[in-house]
Amino acid sequence: MKAANFDYHAPSSLEEALALLATLDNPRVLAGGQSLMPMLNLRLGGFDHLIDLGRIEELSDIERVSGAYKIGAMVRQRQIEKFEGFKKDVPLLYQAIRFVGHQQTRNRGTIGGSICHLDPSAELPLVALTMDASLEVASTRGKRQIAFKDFFSSLLSSVLEPDEILTRIHMPLAHERDRCVFLEFSRRPADFSICAVAVVLRVDDQERIEHLKMGIGGLGPSAVRLNTLEQQFKGERFSDSMLSLIQAHIKTLPGEGDLDNTAAYRNELAQVLVKRALLQALQMNKEPSDG
Repeated sequence: MKAANFDYHAPSSLEEALALLATLDNPRVLAGGQSLMPMLNLRLGGFDHLIDLGRIEELSDIERVSGAYKIGAMVRQRQIEKFEGFKKDVPLLYQAIRFVGHQQTRNRGTIGGSICHLDPSAELPLVALTMDASLEVASTRGKRQIAFKDFFSSLLSSVLEPDEILTRIHMPLAHERDRCVFLEFSRRPADFSICAVAVVLRVDDQERIEHLKMGIGGLGPSAVRLNTLEQQFKGERFSDSMLSLIQAHIKTLPGEGDLDNTAAYRNELAQVLVKRALLQALQMNKEPSDG
């Protein structure tokens, strides 16, 4: 099966793309196309106009600013994988990108496309949630900022207005003492993850928690943060009882499953992976730095 007919547009500037989006009837924006094109070929969606953002150079830059990286929405996933600055400054993103699809799909897939698609099992939305990223969106009416935690509206849907385009992702820098771990479980390498977790841990010399972030993807329609526990454990010394409390809390989280992976199975995976990620992060704090 192939996609239904549509008119193709390839603007060379953001202003041109926004004007098309605001004036055309039933348009759709194309980023990397790694999710959209298969859906079109299966006739799972349709539109009258396709606006390809691939020629808009200003959406493909990476800029380090005070406290964050501004990543253009059209930055290819392969660019992120090869960008050395992320290894030190945003290690959670640097780790997670290698779990995203295959190298071939990362050559075409974009960070903005993945963020906007909001697949519950996708790695990049989980990183954005865990790192407290914010999003810059634009329309002919102007620009606005959206905290990523407020971006999700329903399954595979966001709060983007029909005439808005995601232009940049503001990804905060990790603290120099943060220890970041991203883990996921899938049946085979490069398969969609069944469950993924992201952890950012910072402890002092007495192993008291100064800063903690925990995110889980794959349990339901969107990734979730364990915000209550993150605040509860500040100032406490890491312990086995703390791990037990975290796992008990995860067990209470609502979830959704399918014929292959039940909600209970996904929840059990989340408990195991969060514990494993926290222990790995704690061990990283005990190891001497590379200097």
